[in-house]
Amino acid sequence: MSIVAFLVPFVLLGAAVVFIAFQGGPGAAREAYLTKGGRVFKVAIPVLYIVLGVGVPALILSSKGEAAGGTGALQSQELTAATERGKTLFRQRCASCHSLAAVNARGVTGPNLDGIGEVTPKRIINAIRNGGTGQDRMPARLLKGDEARDVAEYVAEVAGR
Repeated sequence: MSIVAFLVPFVLLGAAVVFIAFQGGPGAAREAYLTKGGRVFKVAIPVLYIVLGVGVPALILSSKGEAAGGTGALQSQELTAATERGKTLFRQRCASCHSLAAVNARGVTGPNLDGIGEVTPKRIINAIRNGGTGQDRMPARLLKGDEARDVAEYVAEVAGR
């Protein structure tokens, strides 16, 4: 629908240019509009202004919800209480280092979790327990117990989607 809203003004502009060209220039087109057009132009022009001035912006704004920070299927996906806690904990403790599109995290120190291949809860829990790959870039046992499990479930569910 937004493609139509984008194209309509250009099609109408093209029609106006063709009208002006076939009338013999801007002066002749204005004269034709005022004298020969009559009621058709008196109705068409205000309707055109309303459609272009109100309708097109309304269409664009109504479709903006999909693009404004939405992540497609994840946006409408229901999360369990545990994965919601995992999402919150990820934002608090992990997002400053790791990139994850589902929460719009843009970390620079840790790996991009959307691009590391197979992401399973077990793999995430092991990384949390060991401190990533064990190269001392991530503190070991940053999260424990249920917190680590909730973050692992959340990341496994949303990473790479």
